[in-house]
Amino acid sequence: MMSSPTYHYTKADLVAALCAAGVTEGDVIFVHASLGRLGYSERGRTMQDACSVALETLLEALGSTGTLLVPTYSYSIGKGEVYDPDSTPSTLGDFTEHVRLQPEAIRSADPMLAVSGIGPEAASLLQNLPRTCYGPGSIYDRLHDRGGKIVMLGLDLFWATYRHYIEEKAGVPFRFKKLFTGTVRQQGIQTRQTWIYSCAPRLDNCAPNGIALGKLARDQGLSASIKVGRGEVCVIGAREYAQLGIEVFAQDPWNSAKGPPLTTAEIIALEDARTFSQAEVISLPENASMEQMLTTLAPLKRDIVSAGYDSALNALAGQLPMTIHEFASGTECSTWIVPEKWTCHEAALQSLDGRTLFSTQDHALHVVSYSMPFDGVVSREELLRHLHVHPRLEDAVPFVFKYYQRDWGLCCTQRQRAALTDDEYRVIIRTDTSYSHLKVGEVIVPGQSDASFVLCAHLCHPAQAADDLSGVVVGMEVMRRLRTRKNLRYTYRFLILPETIGSAAWLSRHSHLISKLHGGLFLEMLSLPHAPALQMPFDEQTPAARVLKAAFEKGSPDGWCGAYRSIIGNDERQFNGPGARVPMLSLSRVLPRSHPEWPYREYHSSEDDVAHASIPHLENSVELVMQMIDAWEANQIPLPRFTGEVFCSRYGIHIDHTTQPELHRHFFSIMDQIDGRQSVSEIARNCGATADAVRETLEILERHNLVV
Repeated sequence: MMSSPTYHYTKADLVAALCAAGVTEGDVIFVHASLGRLGYSERGRTMQDACSVALETLLEALGSTGTLLVPTYSYSIGKGEVYDPDSTPSTLGDFTEHVRLQPEAIRSADPMLAVSGIGPEAASLLQNLPRTCYGPGSIYDRLHDRGGKIVMLGLDLFWATYRHYIEEKAGVPFRFKKLFTGTVRQQGIQTRQTWIYSCAPRLDNCAPNGIALGKLARDQGLSASIKVGRGEVCVIGAREYAQLGIEVFAQDPWNSAKGPPLTTAEIIALEDARTFSQAEVISLPENASMEQMLTTLAPLKRDIVSAGYDSALNALAGQLPMTIHEFASGTECSTWIVPEKWTCHEAALQSLDGRTLFSTQDHALHVVSYSMPFDGVVSREELLRHLHVHPRLEDAVPFVFKYYQRDWGLCCTQRQRAALTDDEYRVIIRTDTSYSHLKVGEVIVPGQSDASFVLCAHLCHPAQAADDLSGVVVGMEVMRRLRTRKNLRYTYRFLILPETIGSAAWLSRHSHLISKLHGGLFLEMLSLPHAPALQMPFDEQTPAARVLKAAFEKGSPDGWCGAYRSIIGNDERQFNGPGARVPMLSLSRVLPRSHPEWPYREYHSSEDDVAHASIPHLENSVELVMQMIDAWEANQIPLPRFTGEVFCSRYGIHIDHTTQPELHRHFFSIMDQIDGRQSVSEIARNCGATADAVRETLEILERHNLVV
């Protein structure tokens, strides 16, 4: 005969335990519960009954002025699912779901770590949250500021997710911030939202283990534990727990991880081994030509953080002395966050009889960059929702990226898509993400001054040549030539980086240099057979803007100019943006926006290959950049060695108005502007003269030692 279960506590027992542990009327409490571990209160009661009793007990202890918060996490966008606060169930068990379903409950809009609350402060704590799960302004941050309490029913303090808030606040080395983008539906309206979540590398050393911190809290009397039924009730103040954690992590950053501790380099090495994503060694001949660099590096899978990108950057570092700056996944760079490394082992579409219709073995672009893994049979309708084609080119595979979206995707040609007539297909996408480093290469040619001119190009975009490997190889050749120069006035920096986020990362670490960056030039799409295009910076009145534009117009009669953001957008936006305002122009060979094939025919496709690259146009681009740099070098600030107006007759200075009409017209006004504060371009602007006229005036005066 089966024995009846033993019931270990009553409602009165739970009320008494909560009061004894420090829960009082008017508190704000955050409750984790495992009622099964406590035991049921009466014979014959169901788990639903137990949930009701527990909720009644907690609300009774808090009184009408207290507020109950319960984690009703769904992890929806982490799983690629739509999150709806009203209908998405909690994944944390019966009690949390019971609270969520109460008519008076309010639930937060966090699509990862939603929290439900009942009480007068629930709305102020749970609504209008910033899109961060553990960061400033999050529910945990608000709980801390409010002086709330963590309550554990039947669970050890180890299970309190509040600890991850403390870990993020302390910046422990075994967790990093990660962006998750997905769909949130509220009151029937769907929006795409991005939230920041704190992750740990998928290594045994980084697994959570908060036992030591919980024991310390108990030993120091910060947490109170009262036996109830088969378990206990534990209560600790949020502020006290956070202060303890911050102090402990300052001394032992790995206290709440399984360990043993690892360095960042060791974590990345283990992650690379786990995902089989080590960079391969790429051989380039010494002093490789632009064509050799382009041909060798173009086929590589150069996603923004990837083994292919690292392979290419390492190969370039063998050509010129280069510093490689590293930024760990999760690093905040102004408003940007460094993503994880992405590795694609295989991606293919197969028919159900096993035929491979296309795969990354054919071309790297057949998979969406940063696609989630997927392996399964899908309907044709479902497949087409995840299958991308080029909008114009019938036989080209498009380059599509979803760096921060939790989705899978394949790419193919228009012809391949049109041939898909079966009802179902097999999708195979084997990809991994891993904690790693985003890398920025920097080549420096020092000048007489630490005032700098910065060149920039991005190395990412897998298996493509013009965008923007062409800009990289032009920059490499320009820096080679500058290294042979003597007595350069300016220091020149060339940055090789992943698009947009690379410049954000470099600027965030080099904010002390921003005031010394007097000008810049982004190099982009320079292997195309189109006329050169110069895009101006945000402030067109800076010396860099005027000097480079004048040199461009002189050196490229067939070229054309456009305002900031009017031709093509790239990393110059980060340099020109608020807080930096470095006047970086952009040199490219793209078509005007009015052209139906803007920015160029092969853009973001498998046809952007070496076969479509024009080496003569690369070489012409180098010459044009050097002419612009020569003009910049010549844009000195002349210092006068005279007072008042020069007695020209004494020095035999005479400007013939018939042979030098412009110089004759502007000579004296130019001379009036030489005050030791204005550059050549500024003097030219103030006088309405050309920079050449100013330089010619200076040459005349220099011959007589009247300026330096």
